Amino acid sequence: MVKSIVSRIRSLKKEKNAVILAHNYVRGEIQNIADFVGDSLELARRAMETDSDVIVFCGVDFMAETASILNPEKKVLIPDPGSICPMAQMLKRDDLVKAKEAYPDADLLLYINTLADCKALADCVCTSANADRVVEAMDSDTVIFGPDRNLARFVEKRTSKRIIPIPEYGLCPTHHQISVDDLLLEKSKHPGAEVVVHPECVIEIQEMADCIASTSGMARHCSISDADEFLIGTEIGLIYRLERELPEKRFYPVSETAVCPQMKMHTLKKVEVALELERPVVSVEREIGDCAREAIERMLRIS
Repeated sequence: MVKSIVSRIRSLKKEKNAVILAHNYVRGEIQNIADFVGDSLELARRAMETDSDVIVFCGVDFMAETASILNPEKKVLIPDPGSICPMAQMLKRDDLVKAKEAYPDADLLLYINTLADCKALADCVCTSANADRVVEAMDSDTVIFGPDRNLARFVEKRTSKRIIPIPEYGLCPTHHQISVDDLLLEKSKHPGAEVVVHPECVIEIQEMADCIASTSGMARHCSISDADEFLIGTEIGLIYRLERELPEKRFYPVSETAVCPQMKMHTLKKVEVALELERPVVSVEREIGDCAREAIERMLRIS
């Protein structure tokens, strides 16, 4: 059954001149059939570089929107439109308008984990891979930053800028629930393991880490580190990629419950159906897309 679906997906990809892009957190079987697996920054670059007519985006909603913004002439499909990022939902356009009024001299920098109508108001966007560099590149000494407060605190510790987080309690539920107790327990089981975590984790977890990086940054660190064992503090889907790429090393999740339900919604059958029917289509209103594209392209230039 699985082999026949995979065969059909490959046939449809060729027929439709399609490319499959997948985030590090999606199911392993989706990573296996993807043309490229990466983090938000890498996926944005790949979406911009592809010459395919159809992009099948296996990630959450804001990622597929970003691909559509960067490729308004291409058809962008998302296998399950229910893959809605809860963090992105925490930031509202009205909140940004009020923040800009309260801090008129500040730059507005948004994490790429935001919806298009919010990106359209931003001076620039960033990802967890480049947030500190992008913040330093902003003109103002004060930066309104949202929606992840843990990433905001990570950036503030590494830059000279004043960071105004918006909203006050914006967070990724999957990362935020990874606890110090989880980490202490796993460290007791694997005392020699390096601790590698994502900056969306709470600051207490970050302070206990040997490395803090984006998902692909975590993968790069593990590939060059002399360590043989790693405790991975992010969504558990990354461990599938790590085990596939670095079979000689051992990886353990800091928390077995660090699962993003929305990322796991995409299945092989849904990818097959999306290619067959060429829907659901992700589209962004032209005016919003044009404004958002400026912010995204500025990030790509800075990076």
